[in-house]
Amino acid sequence: MRLFITAGCVVSLVLLSGCTSGEGYYRKDYDYSNVQKIAVVDVIGPVGGEAARNQIADFFAMELLKKGYSPIERAQVHVLLKEQEFQASAITSSEDAAKAGRILNVPAVLIVNVPKFGEDIQMTAKMVNVEDGSILWMSTGKGKGGKTLGTIVGAAAGAIIGYAATGEDDKVLGAIGGGVAGGAAGNLLTPDEAEKMLEIIRKVCETLPSRQVRYQKIKD
Repeated sequence: MRLFITAGCVVSLVLLSGCTSGEGYYRKDYDYSNVQKIAVVDVIGPVGGEAARNQIADFFAMELLKKGYSPIERAQVHVLLKEQEFQASAITSSEDAAKAGRILNVPAVLIVNVPKFGEDIQMTAKMVNVEDGSILWMSTGKGKGGKTLGTIVGAAAGAIIGYAATGEDDKVLGAIGGGVAGGAAGNLLTPDEAEKMLEIIRKVCETLPSRQVRYQKIKD
């Protein structure tokens, strides 16, 4: 029972809280109504596997839809880039993003960078004009996340399963193996991480211009 008590104590000590903030700017001389189709061409950073990156891209796609854009599905983006032998990992600059956009035949693309993903989450997103590689919109956001909690919970749960599933002589090895497997599963977006990530993305996209931005009434 000692293992169960210890795991429970570790998890109970990890309490993550904090506010979410964001700041962004966009070009006011650009006519965003000309941008209909748009693609999230890359999600950069230590956010886990491809499934986690797809989920983040989908969250941005929802915000783009709210603003009147028509985002291309991420799987289709990968297929089209692969057909032209262009790897998403090759996107390291606005010029590279513009090149990917020309392959995808869209007027603008979105790049997402998550340099910090753990107990603290930091994120930057930018919209790039495919025609000349200039930045049309850029925003940053941050908040407290659940990465540490998700990893520890996964490892603890795996350890408990491994401990319970093995024989008396192999309980230690089983607990270690289960803990490793559980920790690996924790590298994916947990429900708590996904909820927090969506919250940060919404904050980041508050300054994302709508396709009718030039025609919106300016409030005093």
